Amino acid sequence: MYKFIKGDSNILETLKGKTVYLLVIGNTKTAEVPGITVAGANPELIKYTPPADAELLYYGKCLSIDGVPATPDGKPTPALISYTALRLTDTPFFVVNSGLMVKPKIPFVDINAPVGGNIAEERAMDIQKVEEVINRARVVGRNVSKVADVLIVGESIPAGTTTAAAVLKALGFEPAVSSSMPENPINLKKKVVEKAVERVNNDDPIEILSAVGDPVMLGVIGIALGSEKPVVLAGGTQMVAIANLIVKMGEVEAVVATTKYVASDGNADLSLSPFPVVTADPMLGKSRYGGLRAYDHGFVKEGVGAGGLTLLSYVKGIEPERFLEEVEKDYKCIILQS
Repeated sequence: MYKFIKGDSNILETLKGKTVYLLVIGNTKTAEVPGITVAGANPELIKYTPPADAELLYYGKCLSIDGVPATPDGKPTPALISYTALRLTDTPFFVVNSGLMVKPKIPFVDINAPVGGNIAEERAMDIQKVEEVINRARVVGRNVSKVADVLIVGESIPAGTTTAAAVLKALGFEPAVSSSMPENPINLKKKVVEKAVERVNNDDPIEILSAVGDPVMLGVIGIALGSEKPVVLAGGTQMVAIANLIVKMGEVEAVVATTKYVASDGNADLSLSPFPVVTADPMLGKSRYGGLRAYDHGFVKEGVGAGGLTLLSYVKGIEPERFLEEVEKDYKCIILQS
């Protein structure tokens, strides 16, 4: 069902109370490096992946693209898992635009973040804008937390595992480089990371974000720092990188929550998190649908807060067998019949 793989926390008890989910979405031009991400059927579609994920959460369908984000052979976006979890737990949620190329056709909060630069070729963002965006995100976190006992914060950004690896490298770690693909283009990612960190001038978090980060990191960091309540950072290695920056910038009560699929990935070093780490099993390996079972074979793994929202479902009393049944029901309606 779920388990802590590092540390422990009473935040799980808090999850039984009032929870609000915030999905932070944006783009980095790092995703334009050929072969670095599969978040989109082709390079032109990559810019539509985050808004399409957000639209699916609101409407159970996408408005910015035909169909839904999924591979041709039926491996769905993790937004499907998040959609099921939000539906089952009746959890209120908000979408935060933190550097999108294409705006979603839904209501959203805009913190006026820039699109991230391609860290293989240039610095990611202007350093002054980095500070401004984080401060605007703090306001979001502070205000939303007033109506919740705990915030769950997820993300959607193609190539986010690469910028995460660059941030961890800039912080002095030797990070394993995670991927949404079983055939992880690890040498390509390492090459990009090595080139990017050469532009980092010092170990100040704002400088690191400006040099090698991405705009979604700014939104998540600001929301967490501004929150007056505990925070669940729902994601994999991106949230580990973000967590290490958060602890350098302020005091936050937080855990990192992800899927068991990330924890099983030898190229995802969750031990680098300064916060406790909990993993949840969406049970997709037992699905009757091959597109869902693919998660258990190393495809996709995480995104759009899937692990944290699966965890929320279990803490709220949804049995794992029922959760899988409901995910399959949504998969049939949303993916197979789209």
